[in-house]
Amino acid sequence: MPDQHRAFFAQLPFVLIGSVDQSGQSWASLLANPPGFISSPDAQTLRISAMPQGSDPLYHSLVPGASIAVLGIEQHTRRRNRMNGVVTAVNPSDFVITVHQSFGNCPKYIQARQVRYQKREAVTQARYHNSLDLELCRTIEQADTCFIASSHPQAVHGPQSMHGEGAAQGVDVSHRGGKPGFVKIIDNNTLLMPDYSGNRMFNTLGNLSLNPLAGLLFIDFDSGDLVQLAVRAEIIVDAQQIRDFNGAERLLKLHITRILHTYAGAHLHWESDVQYSPYLGQL
Repeated sequence: MPDQHRAFFAQLPFVLIGSVDQSGQSWASLLANPPGFISSPDAQTLRISAMPQGSDPLYHSLVPGASIAVLGIEQHTRRRNRMNGVVTAVNPSDFVITVHQSFGNCPKYIQARQVRYQKREAVTQARYHNSLDLELCRTIEQADTCFIASSHPQAVHGPQSMHGEGAAQGVDVSHRGGKPGFVKIIDNNTLLMPDYSGNRMFNTLGNLSLNPLAGLLFIDFDSGDLVQLAVRAEIIVDAQQIRDFNGAERLLKLHITRILHTYAGAHLHWESDVQYSPYLGQL
């Protein structure tokens, strides 16, 4: 991991995590703590001093040998760096990752927001759903940002990946952004997401073409609510369907199989002022 990436992660108040559960389902999660909670003792190691709550699928996926992905994003500067690797140690208050791959991404479609860590004292409630209700629909309909986790079919939950093929067969988590409401609700179990021109790395699409099980994370930047979706993704390239989404190169049809709604689950405070990405004007 380059020194620039190591310093970048160390200054963040939150990161996004991609993981795989025992059934092979990918999930996207958020971890937050005061800046400095992420450290890198050397170029091959990342230590994260924050743990998910027990209801988050990540809680049970943090085992030595598990494939894992990390996305660091600094919203107000639109900087983002990604890495993936393998969990090598899990302690009561932190876990350690051996880095297989670390790379930067362009600032496309990131909405600029100021954010700071803010511990929420109230007991966090988490509820599982099998389909969207009105409250969840409102969160998605208002969203200009989400995160998607995907994985290679050989990315695994347990110790087997300690001796695997590295980054090429691991987990990935990435950012998606657009105008508010860019993710369309087809029905209570189906979403449609445009896929715009990005970094041309095709990490997510490459994984989805081999393994359709993906995880989405929506954040309510006002309440701090987290909405995690387990989905089965279908890549749509039909021009007739794509033409209704300006700027889209393809669509992701996302069939929802499980939902976790965590109330005020993000220990963060976002300022209300938002500067939308200049790239949205090209859509």
